Amino acid sequence: MRANDGTRTAAEVLIDALVINGVRHAFCVPGESYIAALDAFYDRAIALTVCRHESGAAIMAETCGKMTGQPGICFVTRGPGATNACAGIHIARQDSTPLILFVGQIAREMREREAFQELDYRAVFGSIAKWATEIDDPTRIPELISRAFYTATSGRPGPVVIALPEDMLSERISVPDAPPCEGVETWPGASDMSRLQKLLWAAKRPVVLLGGSRWSAAAAAAVERFAQRFALPVATTFRRAHLFHPAHCCYAGDLGIGPNPKLLARVKGADLIVLIGGRLGEQPSQAYTLLDIPAPRQTLVHVYPGAEELGRVYRPHLAINATPTAFAAALEGVEPPAVLPWREETAIAHADFLAWTDKPTPVPGAVNLGEIIAGLREKIPADAVICNGAGNFSVWVHRYWRYGGYGTQLAPISGSMGYGVPAAVGMKRLAPGRTVIAFAGDGDFLMTGQEFATAVQYDLPVIIVVVDNAMYGTIRMHQERHYPGRVVATGLVNPDFAAYARAFGGFGATVEKTADFFPAFEAARKSGKPAILHVKVDPEALTPAMSLSAIREKAQAGG
Repeated sequence: MRANDGTRTAAEVLIDALVINGVRHAFCVPGESYIAALDAFYDRAIALTVCRHESGAAIMAETCGKMTGQPGICFVTRGPGATNACAGIHIARQDSTPLILFVGQIAREMREREAFQELDYRAVFGSIAKWATEIDDPTRIPELISRAFYTATSGRPGPVVIALPEDMLSERISVPDAPPCEGVETWPGASDMSRLQKLLWAAKRPVVLLGGSRWSAAAAAAVERFAQRFALPVATTFRRAHLFHPAHCCYAGDLGIGPNPKLLARVKGADLIVLIGGRLGEQPSQAYTLLDIPAPRQTLVHVYPGAEELGRVYRPHLAINATPTAFAAALEGVEPPAVLPWREETAIAHADFLAWTDKPTPVPGAVNLGEIIAGLREKIPADAVICNGAGNFSVWVHRYWRYGGYGTQLAPISGSMGYGVPAAVGMKRLAPGRTVIAFAGDGDFLMTGQEFATAVQYDLPVIIVVVDNAMYGTIRMHQERHYPGRVVATGLVNPDFAAYARAFGGFGATVEKTADFFPAFEAARKSGKPAILHVKVDPEALTPAMSLSAIREKAQAGG
């Protein structure tokens, strides 16, 4: 409650600092350890979303960070609340997403006694957060919150964890607010762009790869214009397909899990690779086999906002320490050569992408997930956001969905199961007018499916497509490859997910044939409610390319 003596509680100073820094959404599971901060939200212009589990709250905050480029904000209680939120912190780390997690903490005088739910947050989060700290002196809140925003957003973005002793939050203080954080852009030098132009002029088989964070719609558009002027083939890395429009004549496809073999061959055969914004980690590098380590045989230009990443795995011929937004703007000054010897190959690359994603492959059973995803292309708005967690079901999503441009994809680079549902809820909270659809496996859904209740509570009509094959499909696939026929711990017995949706007050429908999906989808949309479409797929339909039996038989034959 506001006082008339010019003082504020430390909690009020904290929430005021968030408002000053442009925070409009925060996500939480309430706890007594930070109840003073909850009270400070009461009359502030921040929409506070209460969630059903801390992992869901942290993922929703990560979603906001990923979509806006500004730190997503999450509040959880001490001990189990903080450890439950750890999944979201790990996602933010591997996905390079700005996030600030505030954790309630025991009172300062109780430290070192293993008090109720006590944790050493610097030790617990030190290896996955960019910075983990605890605020002892309330007068330093403006300073430390300012530092948190700069740390979370600068260089390679990532998560910050701040512990808040409950007695500290209640102290009354008089302290000036810090000015808002202003993002730090790292610009390429003129010599960098001159060297890049010379390398492009000397190339015969160039390829551009896009990944990472710190992008914007303007930056993505600038790269598209650059690619158009140079007729360059452009591929996106694992779960970053929204960085380049699939209809663009230069788009060569998605370099993720199970990529088009023609795209792989094209990247391996390139004489120049321009990697913008990404790290080329395990998934897009095909388990670090795509480029030689540490010295790629291809000429490598690596553009990255964090200097510590340049040369860490791959020794680039040209390292450019710059954000994707700044680098994309500088591309306007790079001139193409008079002759573009790769122009015809770029057209072939785009044709290969269209052929790879056009007609879904036949699969066992009455439901073809590929046909469902391809059929949705013309049925929803171009700016619809598609979310997913982790599992074999996502291979169909990434292959057959054509993302409508920047900001239309939410998927975890970290491969975290349970991401899709809270990501969809967080996105719909952020942008109520946009169509938001989440694809989730059966095992994937039940890791965070309780956040469907959050969607109902806030009247957020997301559509969740639960792909049910009654097993942890990815693990079963690896099981059959390495231990064929020896099935252990991968089978699941599932509930009626449509009834689950109705129990919460949402819309639910069951789909057992491909043709039944589209009427069910239209009914879900027209209901205006959060919806679950329970899609039952044949366990044999394990990937677009191979059935479960085929994988087992190949392994048994020693293939």
